[in-house]
Amino acid sequence: MLDAKILIIDDNKSVLSALEILLQFEYKTVTTLSNPNQISSFPDLTSYDIVLLDMNFTAGINTGNEGLFWLREIKKKTPLISVIMMTAYGEIDLAVTALKEGAMDFILKPWDNEKLLTTIKSAYSLSKYHKKNKPAKQEVANNTKDHNYIIGKSKALTNILNLVQKVAKTDVNVLITGENGTGKDLIARELHKTSTRNNQAFINVDLGSISESLFESELFGHIKGSFTDAKEDRVGKFEAAKGGTLFLDEIGNLSLQVQAKLLSAIQNKSVVKVGSNKTIPVDIRLICATNCNLEKMVADGHFREDLLYRINTIQIDVPPLRERDNDILVLADFYLNKFMTKYDKEGFSLDQSAKQKLMSYSWPGNIRELLHAIERAVILSDDILLKASDFNFNSKLTQPTETVPDTIEEMEMFMINNALNQNDGNYSAAAEQLGISRQTLYNKTKKMGNNGK
Repeated sequence: MLDAKILIIDDNKSVLSALEILLQFEYKTVTTLSNPNQISSFPDLTSYDIVLLDMNFTAGINTGNEGLFWLREIKKKTPLISVIMMTAYGEIDLAVTALKEGAMDFILKPWDNEKLLTTIKSAYSLSKYHKKNKPAKQEVANNTKDHNYIIGKSKALTNILNLVQKVAKTDVNVLITGENGTGKDLIARELHKTSTRNNQAFINVDLGSISESLFESELFGHIKGSFTDAKEDRVGKFEAAKGGTLFLDEIGNLSLQVQAKLLSAIQNKSVVKVGSNKTIPVDIRLICATNCNLEKMVADGHFREDLLYRINTIQIDVPPLRERDNDILVLADFYLNKFMTKYDKEGFSLDQSAKQKLMSYSWPGNIRELLHAIERAVILSDDILLKASDFNFNSKLTQPTETVPDTIEEMEMFMINNALNQNDGNYSAAAEQLGISRQTLYNKTKKMGNNGK
């Protein structure tokens, strides 16, 4: 029995009873509510790991708007909780909307017990991971909301979305490439949402943040007692994504040794948990992403050619923001409204000089950099009409390499960027050149990105 707390919210008492009977032998605490209005005063909601939430509560109404409203309320109170939506109505648009609003997954009534238990187990695994890493609540809330929208109407983006629609109908492995900050994760989520697996789990794994020693445990799982800190059985990301989509971000940063283990799992469509001899079959849709040139890495001996063939049946190249025409202003307007709401400000707009400056800038940090630029302007400006002077871009990030850095931090940034450029974005090779561990390099680049964008 897992030490998890599950809250079920449904106005149908038969559903509550059936779920309580099914889950009480699997999870330590199972609580039921028949009235969603009780959520507002529900004690210790933050202590719960999973919420099963019905989409419709009023008789004769099946739009799902009630469920979406309570989903937002739950996420406001406890952003880290995993919410699984339930409905007897299978419209795909409703499922997509629920996922965009922050739901972890979506199941249909009547449910399949085995699928339901697998979905809940995946949700519990992700909930534990998020709570263990303790990201800031506001950041989690923002990420849940903002990073599920693809915004823009440029020809470059439209071409990508048309390709996504075609590829999503198949189960082929997809490799998404593009510069940092272009929204590769959004494309991965869109592939999942428009696929036949959209009512199953979407598991996102940042490979750059996983140390090599923990790779097998994170991806394949482990059994209790298999190593010092293995105090309980763990479901790996492959198993958690069973039936759904597994998204492996920053795949170009893996060492050759780890690449071999990943290749074996992909080829065999199965995994073996650390400390176990039992083979677990996994049916997943695999999507990978990288900002590296994997073909060059293969030629340089840094990436396995057979693994590349396995992961890029279809390759989708996400265009940088500077190649997306007026999408820059469309995105700027979207984020302007977002941050006016966040900081309780009103009436902000861009004057012509600001628009021209945004359009003429090269955006080396792409959408992520634009987001932070708009946020800074809203926070710091004393005037609701934002001018060109409200956007001060760090020219030192794009200046010629022969310019001498002024501070130790700039020198470190220069050396890291130079090493990554020389090694075509390969973190392992760049870390070796700099004389530091790959994990240290990854942490430093993350810090640089947060401070500079």
